[in-house]
Amino acid sequence: MKRMYILSLSLLLCLLTMSTVQAATLDAFQGQKGTINIAGGTAHIPVMKAAAQSIMTSVPDIRITVTGGGSGVGVQQVGEGLVDIGNTGRALKDSEIEKYGLQTFPFAIDGVAVAVHPENPVNGLTKDQLIKIFTGEITHWQDVGGSDAPITLYVREDGSGTRETFEERALDKATPSSNSNVSNSNGAMKTMISQDKNAIGYVGIGHLDASTKAVTIDGMEPSQENAQNGSYTITRLLYMNTKGEPQGLVRLFIDYVYSEDGQGFISAAGYIPVIKD
Repeated sequence: MKRMYILSLSLLLCLLTMSTVQAATLDAFQGQKGTINIAGGTAHIPVMKAAAQSIMTSVPDIRITVTGGGSGVGVQQVGEGLVDIGNTGRALKDSEIEKYGLQTFPFAIDGVAVAVHPENPVNGLTKDQLIKIFTGEITHWQDVGGSDAPITLYVREDGSGTRETFEERALDKATPSSNSNVSNSNGAMKTMISQDKNAIGYVGIGHLDASTKAVTIDGMEPSQENAQNGSYTITRLLYMNTKGEPQGLVRLFIDYVYSEDGQGFISAAGYIPVIKD
């Protein structure tokens, strides 16, 4: 109940934040020129690239670069002034806000799904089984109704917002086994799982495709619809973050992500737009 309350409070704060934002259209960029550099959480990349491409196609004098690196990189680089927007798949920590003077802009809801190889016969796990698998207590698929084969664990790198969400909401903050293989992005995680029939890992629901198979947890079906209605609880918000109040082109870009165009990009990426009042 406490976890659901925290998530509901986060969504409420998100909606209150959105109410102060004036959505932009491409017309707002006409006559503008300059560069915007964006880095951080890899889950954000499809949305950021779609918005950037739309803007640059409309106004060739604007250049926007989008790179990943994970949520920790996003915080560090925007905090140190290396990029204009640092993306995170988690809320900023108080220490990060205080250290760097960051402003945060949540714009979408995402779920994190447990994923296995498409040929794995296991379709569902209990939360207890999941925790025992990732902590190394269960090491063979046959112990959870699968094949007579060892389980290969895949986790995200330290500082990943996807990892932080998964460990907090799916593993109840348990520490994954030191024998886990580390992936540095949702895309890399999908590739690793698709090439290993004994694999288990996790990706943002928006990244699920035919290369992996999502697994239910305690009967919860991982989908963005279920994340939105609360029946799937391994969820998070996606954030854009700036050092201080955003100005100029950066402000226009953030506003554009909240626009009708931006909502389309968010939905096309498999996420749920957070609509401003």
